[in-house]
Amino acid sequence: MEQAYDVVVIGGGHAGCEAAAAAARLGCTVALVTMQADRIGAMSCNPAIGGIGKGHIVREVDAWDGIMGRAADAAAIHYRMLNRSKGVAVHGPRIQADRTRYAAAVQSALAAYPNLTVVEAEVDALVRTGDRITGIETRTGTLVAQSVVIATGTFLGGILHSGMTATPGGRVDERAATRLGQQLRDFALPMARLKTGTPPRLDGRTIDWARLDRQASDAEPWTMSPDTQTPRLPQVHCAVTRTNLATHDIIRGALDVSPLFSGRITGSGPRYCPSIEDKVFRFGDRDGHQIFLEPEGIDTHAVYPNGISTSLPASVQQQFLRTIAGLEQVEILQAGYAVEYDYIDPRALDATLAVTGFAGLYFAGQINGTTGYEEAAGQGLVAGLNAAAHARAADAILFDRTASYIGVMVDDLTLQGVTEPYRMLTARADNRLHLRADNAEVRLAPQAIATGAVRATKRHAIERRAEARADVRATLDTAMTHPPTAATLRQSFSGPDALATVHTVVPATADQPDAIVTEIIADLLYEPYVERQRADGRRLLGGANLPLGHVDYATIGGLSAEMIEKLRTAAPADLQAASRIRGITPAALTAILVQARRAA
Repeated sequence: MEQAYDVVVIGGGHAGCEAAAAAARLGCTVALVTMQADRIGAMSCNPAIGGIGKGHIVREVDAWDGIMGRAADAAAIHYRMLNRSKGVAVHGPRIQADRTRYAAAVQSALAAYPNLTVVEAEVDALVRTGDRITGIETRTGTLVAQSVVIATGTFLGGILHSGMTATPGGRVDERAATRLGQQLRDFALPMARLKTGTPPRLDGRTIDWARLDRQASDAEPWTMSPDTQTPRLPQVHCAVTRTNLATHDIIRGALDVSPLFSGRITGSGPRYCPSIEDKVFRFGDRDGHQIFLEPEGIDTHAVYPNGISTSLPASVQQQFLRTIAGLEQVEILQAGYAVEYDYIDPRALDATLAVTGFAGLYFAGQINGTTGYEEAAGQGLVAGLNAAAHARAADAILFDRTASYIGVMVDDLTLQGVTEPYRMLTARADNRLHLRADNAEVRLAPQAIATGAVRATKRHAIERRAEARADVRATLDTAMTHPPTAATLRQSFSGPDALATVHTVVPATADQPDAIVTEIIADLLYEPYVERQRADGRRLLGGANLPLGHVDYATIGGLSAEMIEKLRTAAPADLQAASRIRGITPAALTAILVQARRAA
């Protein structure tokens, strides 16, 4: 049997769902192909959405009418704004989600697109016609397509590791995609292996919560998506505990049965989310590592212990867990495990996430060497939009790194590649003072609307909020003796009671909620710093061809030892070449520019 679609998306994870929805919003007929339809939108690892850098991406996806922000609010059982004590540019909106409700919200969002069909099947092969990909083969037939998006997550050649046992799989109790992985290698695409992991799931009824420090959900009523109008679900407390020396002794004594240390796992793991074995081995001087106990839902007793990802045998996991405060009697519902999987070197992709040399083929998500739901969703958006553009013979839809974290991520991946799973950090952004989570809609909605990727209801909501922003700014202009500047605003609207002070000038209303009022104030407060950052960017652009052969990097203040080593090893000929070295930040480039000009 043969069926025809404009776009076929392989994989029902966060990347695949956003890709399918984005293509559908552009009017394409879409098939979302997955091995288990009831697992669409499943949260494979931690039951949370957002965080520092990651929350920015969620808001950006939402500005393009994506799924993740609304689904997060529909499932949120704990809201927490990270980095609240720091500047708003690095605030990290994060929610703890009810796993079941999150997947249900994603599936409901996809069902709202009449031109999107879910196909439950395993993909055997891509259909190749010359240098074009024209569809896929499954056991039940052929799906013809103008574009194909591969968003297979950890399923491509996936192997699950638990102690010295290794079994094929992309997630516990779910089989791996082996035939497709072999075909991609036969295409001579640059493929390699990466590794990720997950901690054991605990029975919350066996945790002594009374002994632990609890973290309540934020009382302040903020949302991941400004379109969310429904009341919050009942909120839950999280809790914090720590490993200790006894825990570490047990883990050290079991490294011989760790697949990570025995050599069974060859792929690199995420630097910013290492396993507990890796933490104990690498940081032997530490007397403890923090663990966040995060309930997985309202109707379940399962608890996710964030911070102790492990692939040690289940018996060892049980043993070391019971040395931890509050977990002395804990029972494991599901043991932790590691996943090793195939990924493509993202340098084989262009800025649309299309594969160079294979027209109509796009990759998105963990298969591109990233880690995290949010990074996957952002890539899914890019790949889905451009797969649809290709199918319609329309212009490519590009994300500029100066205007979005999604653009930063795509540029980083396709330019620099990865040596470990890529995670979004605010430090990666050149213009991070401008790329705030609270102004994502202002930054990206005009482009989204212009491309036709926003539905009418979302467009009307965006337009109403734009009018509210204009009204707030007009009120400030009228209420203050002089037109507001960053200096006058810092005097009037700073400190712990800033919002109360703002409300004396701009009362919060249904049309002008706190989120919009504080966004406009932040715009004005950050204005001189943003302009200074832009000036630095222009200065760097002007010095792009400045020779660096005579520069001694060790004499430059502000460069880390790691940066100095990378610069010495790479020996970039000029500033432009230095900017392409992974880990060299915009601030570091500015310092190098100043030193190079002095030494010239």
